[in-house]
Amino acid sequence: MCTTNTFNKLNNKKKELENLYTEMINGDVLLAFKGDITPEILSNTLNIVESKLECINVKAAVKKRVYHLLVESLQNLYHHSDTPTDIEGINENEKFGCFILSLLDDKFRISTANLIQKKQKEYLEERISKINSLSKDQLRDLYKTTLNNDTFSDKGGGGLGLMDIARKTGNKLDYKFSAINDNCYFYRLNININKEIN
Repeated sequence: MCTTNTFNKLNNKKKELENLYTEMINGDVLLAFKGDITPEILSNTLNIVESKLECINVKAAVKKRVYHLLVESLQNLYHHSDTPTDIEGINENEKFGCFILSLLDDKFRISTANLIQKKQKEYLEERISKINSLSKDQLRDLYKTTLNNDTFSDKGGGGLGLMDIARKTGNKLDYKFSAINDNCYFYRLNININKEIN
């Protein structure tokens, strides 16, 4: 059972999430969502984005890359958001997350944020730090090794999604953790996709 003090802290953190969500909004926002992440929401989002991308004057290969990376990002958001059974005091049937697709001067940006536990934070910090330290060739080799060795986490993937994002963008992963309490964090990831094919 949550104490009054715990509820107050959670309410404060919900305000903090609102601020985090606001910080994520920049450039020309093509799509933004905040709330319960469901398969229906993800499917509708991809249909909307596909339609919006058709109206933007960039190369077809760039649009395809943006769409692929959005699919990867939303799958990560859905599968790796911790649920209320893991985090006391949050709406018990909700898998909370947010995502934004923005168009900046020289790039597209996909921003996602969700709730994770401390053990997942530690895993992600280690994994992202490793990915960001590698050259393009080293990253390709790690991806192949992980795929061939079936090295998977308890929620699947073994970091393949993050490696795939880094490989497809050619950019470092930009991330941030904000603590709710000793065991719960907001995890934000920004994915930058250059308008020009590298």
